[in-house]
Formats: sequence, C-alpha cells, structure tokens
Amino acid sequence: MQDFTPEIAELRRRLDEAAVYLRITDLVGQRTALEGEMADPDLWNDQDRGRRVQQDLSRVVEDLGLHEDLTTRIEDTETLAELAVEEDDESYEAEIADALAGLAASFDDLEGRALFSGKYDESDAVCYVQSGAGGTDAQDWAEILLRMYTRWADRRGFTLELHSVSPGTEAGISSAEFIIRGRHAFGLMQGERGVHRLVRISPFNKESKRQTAFASVQVVPLFEEVADEIQIDESDLRIDTYRSSGAGGQHVNVTDSAVRITHLPTNIVVSCQNERSQHRNRDAAMKVLRSRLYDRKQKEQQAKLDEIGGEKKKIGFGSQIRSYVLHPYQMVKDLRTKLEVGAVDRVLDGGFDPFIKAYLMQKAAAAHGAGAPAKETGDRRQETGAA
Repeated sequence: MQDFTPEIAELRRRLDEAAVYLRITDLVGQRTALEGEMADPDLWNDQDRGRRVQQDLSRVVEDLGLHEDLTTRIEDTETLAELAVEEDDESYEAEIADALAGLAASFDDLEGRALFSGKYDESDAVCYVQSGAGGTDAQDWAEILLRMYTRWADRRGFTLELHSVSPGTEAGISSAEFIIRGRHAFGLMQGERGVHRLVRISPFNKESKRQTAFASVQVVPLFEEVADEIQIDESDLRIDTYRSSGAGGQHVNVTDSAVRITHLPTNIVVSCQNERSQHRNRDAAMKVLRSRLYDRKQKEQQAKLDEIGGEKKKIGFGSQIRSYVLHPYQMVKDLRTKLEVGAVDRVLDGGFDPFIKAYLMQKAAAAHGAGAPAKETGDRRQETGAA
C-alpha cells in the first residue's frame, strides 16, 4: 500500500502559504464589516457605493470559499488515505492519486494570485489596439490581436465590452478600444502593453512574399473613482458625434449616437459606439478618458521619481515586446522573458497564459531584487497553461 503522507503534508504546507497571501485572517474581518454595510437600508441611495460594497463582498467571499474548499478537499483525501491504510486496500490508490493531482493543480492556479502586487491589479482593464507599420497586413494583424483578446477573455469568464472599432482601408481594423471586465483583468493584461510583431506570408501579396507587420497595445486600469484627482475642464474637450458602425461597415445604429472625445491639452482621443444612447456613449467615453488621464498622471509622477533615483525603465509603451513568426518556422517569443512557444495557433486563439505568467514572475522577481528575470522552464514547443 502506497504511503501518501509526504504528498498530503506538502499540500498542507501550501494551504498554510495560501492563508498568508490570501490574507484569510484579514478577510474574515472584512466580510463581517462588508456584511454590515450591505445590511444598511440606505446603502443603495448611492448606487456607486452599493455596487462597490457588493463587489468587495463578492471577492472576499470568493477567496474565503476557495480556502475553505481546499481545506475540505485535503481533509477528505487524508481521511481516505488513512482508511486505505487501515483496511490495507490498494483499490483506493487511484482515487487518492487523482484527488492529490487535482489539489496540486488547484494550488498551481491559486498561487498565481501571489504574483499580483500592484495597487490596481484587481481592476478592469481599458485596452487599445492600434495597427502600425505594415499596411493592410498591419490592419489585419490588429484585428487578429483583437480576436485573440476576445477569446482569452471568454475563456476566463470575463466580459469584453467593445467601445469602438475603426475599420481598415482594405481589411482588418485600424484600431479598437475595449474594456475587459473581470477580477485581476488589468493585473493579467498589463504585460500585453507594447508593440506586437507578426511575420508571415502575406495573404494580401500576389507574389506570396513574407511580410512583417506591427500593432501596438495599450492597457490601463479602469479607474471607477478618480473624480477628485482628475479634473477635466469642458473647454479642453472636443466632442464629435457620428453614426455607429462595426468592422466591415455594418451599422450598429442609424442615428449619430457614437461619441468621440478629444482631450486637447494631451491629444488623447477616446470614443464609444456600443450603446444606442448618445448620452451613455458619452458617459462611457468620459470614464475611459479619466482612466487614461489618471494613468498618464501616475506615469509622469513615476518618471520623476525614476529620474531622481537614476533609474531607467527597460520597457515602455512603444517598445517591441513579442514576436509571432508563422514563416519560415512557427514560434511566439517574448523578448522580455525570453519565453518561446511553438503552438502559435493556440496562442492566437487566446491561449497566451504562459506569457502572462512568465511576465508576472519576472516582475515579481524584479520587485524582490532577484536580479535576473524569472524564466519559464520548457523548450520552444512548450504547451500553453493557466497563469
């Protein structure tokens, strides 16, 4: 009869670690406080406060539930292992081994939470994809990236709100702005910021020549409450309305309900066309504008601190971060973490979680002064997995 004691002991060690990075003791107190707020009959007089308290309570209950579920599963597996030893019954071994493997996989997924350390990592993500050099191929590439992020969000159970799309001249899209809503959406997507490069045989080239195309991705956290810190003067805005249309020119609405807002001092442009109401589109666009202005302010402050401290950022927006090669070989390579994956189709189908995990590991290592960036193990044919 196999002895499973070492495996169970290791799972209990990981459970104790989970209690630390999930802050279980603090969460118990937070749940009590938030439940008290939810019981306040005047809570929903302020809709924003009501939604915020509800979301916070949901997250606290989720984490406490995860820890409780893992505790129960470990105890049940330990009881089954003890029963197998008492009865000297080897028929239980396969069931115990499956339970241990499932628990190990659950901890692998959960421990990704420990990689989130940023102030806004739990926020929703405001994303902007822009085609770059490469003509029609670049516009097609921008649309491929939009599809990749859409499928990734769907796999995660997140919601992707497409705010605006500018169709390409011949194919694809010129740009797209969208919000990914879900817990840790920004924390997961932050590593996508930068320039993405595609190398392939162009489907738009009659001579079937190899073509390189570029597209840039911006990602900022969605700041729900920045009114006190970001004051926008209406005189600094140019607001244009136009008829909503989707990629390919299909009309979403026959009225001029779409809104484009230009912040003149910074030349930041945001737009929204996914609502039928011009008023709602304006509100949504203003929320995105405040988020981008707040992010700009934060970056300016950090740049000043870095200058004083003599630090230089290795990676900034506009730098190439990842290369997707479809010809003459197939490879996706992250230029920051050096992670390589051969399953290009799977990555483009939304399976880029290994790159998310490698980036977060590198970021965590740098934050702890580990020196060299963390490298994901595996060769260039590494299979995709959850972050």
